[in-house]
Amino acid sequence: MIAMLTSATVAFAVAIFGTAYAIRLFRAWNIGQFIQEELEGHMHKRGTPTMGGIVIILAVVAGYAASHVRLLVSGGSVQWVGREYESAGLLAIGAILGMGVVGFIDDYQKLSRFRNQGLGIAAKFVGQLAVAGFFAWGAVASGTSTAIGFTRPTSLDLGAGLFAVWVLLMLTGFANAVNFTDGLDGLASGSGALVAGAYMIIAFWMFRHPSFYEVEGSLGLAAVASAMLGACLGFLWWNAAPARIIMGDVGSQALGGGMAALALLTNTHLLLAILGGLYVVETLSVIVQVAGFRWFGGRRVFRMAPIHHHFEMKDWPETTIITRFWILAAIGVALGLGLFYGDFLTGGGVDGLAGGTG
Repeated sequence: MIAMLTSATVAFAVAIFGTAYAIRLFRAWNIGQFIQEELEGHMHKRGTPTMGGIVIILAVVAGYAASHVRLLVSGGSVQWVGREYESAGLLAIGAILGMGVVGFIDDYQKLSRFRNQGLGIAAKFVGQLAVAGFFAWGAVASGTSTAIGFTRPTSLDLGAGLFAVWVLLMLTGFANAVNFTDGLDGLASGSGALVAGAYMIIAFWMFRHPSFYEVEGSLGLAAVASAMLGACLGFLWWNAAPARIIMGDVGSQALGGGMAALALLTNTHLLLAILGGLYVVETLSVIVQVAGFRWFGGRRVFRMAPIHHHFEMKDWPETTIITRFWILAAIGVALGLGLFYGDFLTGGGVDGLAGGTG
């Protein structure tokens, strides 16, 4: 518990103070956001400092590192004691850093070309493929289950080869899903805090019940999730409407990659689709829009995709859309946690508790 509190507190402090500094620095360097011409209501955001996700990543790393250090006072002496890093936590941090680097290159391409178009699809996929490959190799080597999981691993074991493909689908899918969602002030950072908070609870619960879940390094994963929660909240302080800074692809790719990594390492792959249901809806809206446009003679299902822009086109106030989408994200998180705990109850977890106290 102390490790989680330390991780969240340090990450929050780094994010809230680091973002304030980044706003001034990025303004001085003229690192500003480009806006699509169709989004007339967003023109006032043009030039808003972007790439704030760099601070989110730094905050997560700082929080996670701080969680492994403890101050001990004994007999009038004070000493710092370090805790060993677990492979699961390092893998999650690696996924966040790796996907963040891909997003950073994408953002840099946009800034250098002075337009809202960065890396091509092929180049971005190669970067994400490299991150997924290293993650899959590390996960298999550290003993992570290669079976598809919901709240726990199922009987459907993919094996190392297919597991690598599954890792690629999850990392790229959720990195892009969070990126789609990052179109309104605070929408991605606020919903990201909710999902990170859910995984903080899930990983800590697994740490407290090791015989039921058999997840190695769950405390380290709880520390990573705590750091993500603190970083998102600290960034949201400045990113809430009207945003003083935007996270950019470097932030959305890192957050999405971190969520997928936590799901893979806690064997809750499919549960992520419920916990992050908002991101699934946003992605589906893009798929439906593209499919409708290509297969039905240019017909648009939504006025604009992702779906939050559809409601903007219907003249919903931005803050109304953000608040209602946060509510939807919270419902998904609550439902996901309920299913997770329900499996613990029906799967014999309570019997294990009773046996341990007898």
